[in-house]
Amino acid sequence: FLFTFCSVMIIWNSMVPMRQQSGFSLVELSIVLVILGLLVGGVLSGQALIRAAELRAVSTETSRYVAAVQTFRDKYFALPGDMPNATAFWGAEPPSNCPGDHTTPSTTVATCNGDGNGQLSWTMPAGRGSEAHRFWQHLANAGLIEGQFTGTQSAGACNGTGTCNNTIGVNAPRSRMSNAGWSVSFLGNINPGDNYYFPGQFGNALHFGSQGNWTTNSALRPEEAWNIDTKADDGRPGTGSYTTWRNNAGFPNCTNGNDATAAYRLEVTSISCQFTIKTGF
Repeated sequence: FLFTFCSVMIIWNSMVPMRQQSGFSLVELSIVLVILGLLVGGVLSGQALIRAAELRAVSTETSRYVAAVQTFRDKYFALPGDMPNATAFWGAEPPSNCPGDHTTPSTTVATCNGDGNGQLSWTMPAGRGSEAHRFWQHLANAGLIEGQFTGTQSAGACNGTGTCNNTIGVNAPRSRMSNAGWSVSFLGNINPGDNYYFPGQFGNALHFGSQGNWTTNSALRPEEAWNIDTKADDGRPGTGSYTTWRNNAGFPNCTNGNDATAAYRLEVTSISCQFTIKTGF
């Protein structure tokens, strides 16, 4: 703003006659303050519009990925990643690269087969791909999503601990929302009392969040999560399709409870929420 202020004053002084006295008049200062106020207001309004567009993108991207999977299944009669004959369409990686890790990424459409059981597993025996990672590569190979993905587990640790299974933009897609992305995994039926998830039948679920083991670190304020959930689902963090992790999973500021009656903590203004989304595929 200092640069803008100086620029405005230079332009102003070039438009008015030279005076003998030094300094600025009250009228001149008032005009500059008004201009600066308009600039600040414009910046803040622009940031709000950008954030609103990012929030809309979450549900849009969810629908896009679900539709892509449905189209894939109609064409290939299998789920991406879980497809047992993927190599017949796109060529095979060496068996030693399946499931593979960061040292054996796919750099072409060559891939690994899944086991065809309908579950997007991330641990697989030798000779088969890590289905949760090959999921994105298969969708990209089929031309149903943009990007190129390694199809393998990532290198190193997430936040200093644990294996970083997904790296946004490398083996999982980046969201339009800043510093956020997607991953997928098979969760099946979650029983009451689980340490992380609210109970329910999740099947193969999409995960949305910032960089973490499964892109499940917080990316949203509770009010933002509530806004998306209300528009796309039921507005509750523990029921419906859009869910988040329970309090005792390390997200104490997202919801106010650990059961189906939980609500988003709308009074919290910090980034505290992620989404685990039931997909139906």
